[in-house]
Amino acid sequence: MSYTRRKLIQRLGACTVLLLTDPPLRLLLASENIATGVRYAMLHDETRCIGCQACVAACRKTNKVPEGVSRLAVVPNPSPGDDGKTRQFFRRSCQHCDNPPCVTACPTGASYKDPATGIVDVNQERCIGCRYCLAACPYHVRFIHPVSLTADKCNFCRDTELAAGRLPACVQICPMKALTFGNLNDPDSAISQAIRSKVVYRSKLYLGTGPNVYRVAGKQGEINPNRS
Repeated sequence: MSYTRRKLIQRLGACTVLLLTDPPLRLLLASENIATGVRYAMLHDETRCIGCQACVAACRKTNKVPEGVSRLAVVPNPSPGDDGKTRQFFRRSCQHCDNPPCVTACPTGASYKDPATGIVDVNQERCIGCRYCLAACPYHVRFIHPVSLTADKCNFCRDTELAAGRLPACVQICPMKALTFGNLNDPDSAISQAIRSKVVYRSKLYLGTGPNVYRVAGKQGEINPNRS
């Protein structure tokens, strides 16, 4: 069958109408756009961080994290010969990997990577607390929630601050503006611009996990991509 230009345009127009009027197809199109349009990431500037722990407290309050466990930690990152007087700090939290080992290890599908945001998260209703994801995570950032007895970790405040259209609690509270958060797929976003303008590194990049937490190395310290 031969097509004229007019017939081709008519058929394309009919497909467009179908997509816009049929709810399932319209939702499918929307989800595909979201999946390819957003990839959240965070930058921790170690030259600005003072280790004040405000981010840890804000995370705990916002996400109702019980005492004894934590979704993030800011720990001293000493350089050789500093005699314990370090003023540099390392953020330890979920890396929201492009290729998360925790998702592969999960036997129930409770650990997953959200295609709409790139956030690695846990479906609490499917988690059986087997700890396989804890063992598989090379960054050692997961824990078993003492109340729900399911796996838990940082999810960039997806259910709290992000859901309300705000930045993650740790980013909002930081007095030194050491944290930058945003969409890596948007070249004009604050995080994309920050990564382009600074020398950054990512932890354990050699594992092929594709971590989405970037770091600016402290002034006196060395870049240590092997940190957990």
